[in-house]
Amino acid sequence: MPKRPTRLDYCQYLLVSPINYTLTNFSNHAEGMSHDAITRFLREEKMTPHLVWDNVRNLIAADPEAYIVFDDTIIDKNSSHKIELVRRKYSGNAHGIVKGIGVVTCVYVNLI
Repeated sequence: MPKRPTRLDYCQYLLVSPINYTLTNFSNHAEGMSHDAITRFLREEKMTPHLVWDNVRNLIAADPEAYIVFDDTIIDKNSSHKIELVRRKYSGNAHGIVKGIGVVTCVYVNLI
């Protein structure tokens, strides 16, 4: 029986995977977890900003030279017809509505 992912599993994956954040990559590297189990987990789990902050606040050192940078982007999926996460979204790059997946990236930069 496949292992059910936990918040800890998913957060640790995001922390150690600096390049590829796909669920396929996660399932390929998580022993006993299927892509479908991870998809169900993310669909059902509510990852609120408060929950994320509670898990990272001790990792952030307050410093005048440190920054938390947020960036949003739309992954274009105009040719996709069956991906659940695809929605119609405004794209500043395309200057109009496109079919895509919205992603927000958060990066902590400390120059010390």
